[in-house]
Amino acid sequence: MLKRAHLIFLLILSLSAVLAFFKVPLASSQGLTLIARQVQGELPLSDPDSPLWQQATALEVPLSAQNVAKPLLLESKVRAITARLLHNQAQVAILVEWSDQTRDESTVRVQDFRDSVAVQFPLIEGQPFFCMGQQGGNVNIWHWKADWQADILARQDMENAYADMYVDQYPFANPPPGKLASAADYQDRNYLPALAAGNLFASEVRSTPVEDLVAGGFGSLTTQLPEFQNVQGFGAWADGGWRVIFSRDLSSQEVEDISFSPGKSYSISFAVWDGSNGERNGQKSTSQWVSLQFEGAPSAPAVAAPAAGSEGTWLTKERTRWILIGAFVLVILAGAFIYWRLPD
Repeated sequence: MLKRAHLIFLLILSLSAVLAFFKVPLASSQGLTLIARQVQGELPLSDPDSPLWQQATALEVPLSAQNVAKPLLLESKVRAITARLLHNQAQVAILVEWSDQTRDESTVRVQDFRDSVAVQFPLIEGQPFFCMGQQGGNVNIWHWKADWQADILARQDMENAYADMYVDQYPFANPPPGKLASAADYQDRNYLPALAAGNLFASEVRSTPVEDLVAGGFGSLTTQLPEFQNVQGFGAWADGGWRVIFSRDLSSQEVEDISFSPGKSYSISFAVWDGSNGERNGQKSTSQWVSLQFEGAPSAPAVAAPAAGSEGTWLTKERTRWILIGAFVLVILAGAFIYWRLPD
C-alpha cells in the first residue's frame, strides 16, 4: 500500500506541474458585466421614465468609501448604484440611479455641498488604477453636478441663499435699477477673471450639467476646454433618490475622450458624492472597474481560404495546448495503471 500512496502523491504532483506549466487556471471569478443594449430610434436623453430603459438589463454596482488618498471618506452613505446603458449605433446613454434622502443642489453657501455622480473610462488598453487613473494610464471622467442641473433652470447666486442681502454698488457693472448685478451686466469681462479665463464654474449660462474631464492620477484632474465639453446630461430627484442620464455620441475626435464601437468591450467605474454628508473632492464613494460590453457586433472580416497543402486553421494554439495536456495526462494515467497492477 505504501507504493500506491506514493504513486497517488506523484500523480497529483505531476498533474499540478502540468497545469502550472501550461497556465491552466483551476478556478476563476466572474466579474460584473454591464451590457449596453442596442435599440432603434432616438435615445431617452432626458427621460429616466422612458420604457426604453426597461430593455436594458439593470446592474447593481457596489460602492465603498474612498480611503486611498486624502481627503478620505471615513463613512459613506451611498453603498450601491444601479446602472443601465442604451445605444443606437450613433449615441450612448447611461442611466445611473441611487438612493439619497436629501436633495443637495446648491453650493452658494460655503457650508453647502452638492450631490453628484461621475462615470470613468480608461483611455489605455487594460485597467489603470480605478481612483482617477495613474501616470501613463489616463482616464476620461464625466461628472454630473446637481447644482449645475439647477443652474440650467435658474442660475443661483448669493441672493438665493440670503434673500435680504443688500449691496450699495457693483463697480464696473450697470445693473437695472433695484436689481443685483449679474455677469451679463459687466461691460468689461476682465473684472470677472474666472469668466474671462473660460472657467466652467463661472459660466453665465450652462448648456449641460456634466463636466468632461481627464485625469492621470491623484492631483491631475483637468477639465477639458469649453469647446470640447461634448457630454450632455439630465438629472431628476424624486422619492428619496437620484436618476441621472449621461449621453454623448459614440465616437469623439478629441484625443482625451473615450470612443465606443458596437460589439467591443470596455471598462467603466462609478463615483457618487452625497452633499448632505459633507462629501466633496476625494471624499466620495467609488466602485471598482466593471466590464462594459456593447451589443451589435461589427461585420466580421472575410477569412481567406487556407493555401493548398496547408493545415488550415483548425490546429490553433489553444487546441494544440489542450492536445498536449491531454496526451501528457494520458501517459501519466497509463503509467499509473501499469504500476498499480504491480504487486506491493
